[in-house]
Amino acid sequence: MAFNPADLFKIRGAAEKFNSNHPKLIPFLGAAKGKAMTPGSVIELSITDPSGEKIETNLRVQESDIELINLLMEIGSKG
Repeated sequence: MAFNPADLFKIRGAAEKFNSNHPKLIPFLGAAKGKAMTPGSVIELSITDPSGEKIETNLRVQESDIELINLLMEIGSKG
């Protein structure tokens, strides 16, 4: 699979749109980053569809997860 630099522009545009649609996410992650989001912490996620059906999962935070979240926050803050 070849890398297409134009895809970076698509990703950045999508990230900017996501940040525009969900402006509270980046500040939330920023607040959690310094206190709660450390290796070994647990992030719980749930999604409820329009009919009310809910699915849930969780993940134990690893150092590499924090690095990715920091990168995403950096991209999001530029939008």
